Amino acid sequence: MRPNRSNLVLGFLLILVGGWMFVTNQVPAVQEWLDENFIWPMWTIGAGLLILLIGLITGAPGMAIPAAIVAGVGGILYYQEVNSDYTSWYLWLLIPAFVGVGTILAGLLGENTRRNLARGLRLVLTGSVLCLALGTLFGGLTILGNYGAPILIILLGVYILARGFMRGSGVQNETR
Repeated sequence: MRPNRSNLVLGFLLILVGGWMFVTNQVPAVQEWLDENFIWPMWTIGAGLLILLIGLITGAPGMAIPAAIVAGVGGILYYQEVNSDYTSWYLWLLIPAFVGVGTILAGLLGENTRRNLARGLRLVLTGSVLCLALGTLFGGLTILGNYGAPILIILLGVYILARGFMRGSGVQNETR
C-alpha cells in the first residue's frame, strides 16, 4: 500500500513547523534573529514558494507562473521596505519578467518545454528591458547612464521588428 502524496507532504510540513517551534523556544537567539531580519514582505515570497510547492505536489507545472509572480512581487516589496525606496515604481514593470520566469520553470518541469522556454526568455527580456529603460528615463535609475535607456529601447524595437520579419517570412514560405 503506497502512502498518499498529500499525507507525506502534510506530515513533512508539520515536522518542519514543529521543529521550527522547538528550536525557537529552546534557543531564544534564533527567534530574536528572525524578529530582526524577517520583515513582512517575506510572507509574500513564502506564499509564492507555497504556490510552487502545491503545483509540484499536484503535478501542475503551470502553477510555477503564479508562484513566480507572487514571489516576485514579494521581492519588489522586500527591496522597497529594506531600502525605504517607495518611489521605485519602475520595478513593477518586472512583472512580465516574473511571468517569464514562471513560464521557464513550467517548461523545465515538463509542460511544453521548448515553447515555454522560448516564450519565457522573451518575457524576461522584455520585462527587464522595460524596467531598466523606463526606470532610467523617468525613475532616476542610474545604472545605465545617460544613453542606456534610449539604446535599450532601440534594441528592443529592432528585436521586435526582426521577430516580425522572421515570422512573416516563415508564414510565406509555408504557404508556397
